[in-house]
Amino acid sequence: MRIVFMGTPDFAVASLKALAERGTDEIVAVFTQPDRPKGRGQKMLMTPVKEYALERGFEVYQPQRVKAPEVIEQLRGLAPDLIVVAAFGQFLPKEILEMPKYGCINVHASLLPKYRGAAPIHYAILNGETESGVTIMQMDIGMDTGDMLEKVSVAITPEMTQGELHDELKEKGGTLLLETIEKIKRGEAVPVKQNNDEATYAHLLTREMETIDWALPAAEIHNKIRAFNPAPGTVTTLPDGKKLKIWRAQLADGSGTPSKVLEISKAGFKVACGSGALLVTEVQPESKKRMPAGVFTNGRGINAGDILGVEG
Repeated sequence: MRIVFMGTPDFAVASLKALAERGTDEIVAVFTQPDRPKGRGQKMLMTPVKEYALERGFEVYQPQRVKAPEVIEQLRGLAPDLIVVAAFGQFLPKEILEMPKYGCINVHASLLPKYRGAAPIHYAILNGETESGVTIMQMDIGMDTGDMLEKVSVAITPEMTQGELHDELKEKGGTLLLETIEKIKRGEAVPVKQNNDEATYAHLLTREMETIDWALPAAEIHNKIRAFNPAPGTVTTLPDGKKLKIWRAQLADGSGTPSKVLEISKAGFKVACGSGALLVTEVQPESKKRMPAGVFTNGRGINAGDILGVEG
């Protein structure tokens, strides 16, 4: 089977790698987003998918707009039997969706119809879900609305971070992709319609979402800290006006005025929330590296009685 692969971030690499290492299908080309400047030096960086594809010697295309007529003609010339999409980052027009013999399938990091959209892994943890997974779907012109072909579930443990769930889902996705393609070849793939009444959307994260609102229940704040680790991170403000990123915390006993530091210990510092409290265990002071919260408290970076989150 002639396959065109479309993907961009690290999540997609696992699916491309699974296809490449099995070696039973011909990957005729890889499409990924254009290189973009990143970091303080604004250095142009390859996407993770491009980096892997070049290592394997695959032909790489990086269109600004995949719906451009010349790109559609490039694809037509590649004559794919199947297009595999995993976190590509661009919508495919109807002309492309209908081009391959077996259409286009997508490796999506949620149990559809829940968490359609751009950030399904973040939102699963943010909303306190105890289960997530990967769905392979037949793509249509909607936002993750196509028929479901295969699913696999993954448990979300109470302390699991977005990064940890991401790594588990990407590997599960690669394995499930291979199983699905084999069923497609044998004519055994059974499309299942999504229940649109159960659909939820995982919209793009915003900078405003990174700020901790200590008036919320401790469990909700804990979920946000887990959901935003390792990126983009959650942030609060110290009494001196400096920002403090909070990377890890644990639910704890305690109560008081929300945002007040209740106590300091070797493990970190306890903060009162709208209901309950959080023991903060890993932080990153402004312009410094991540560190155990106990190290931060030893350096007197914070004291019992301090009020967090008040802009200077």
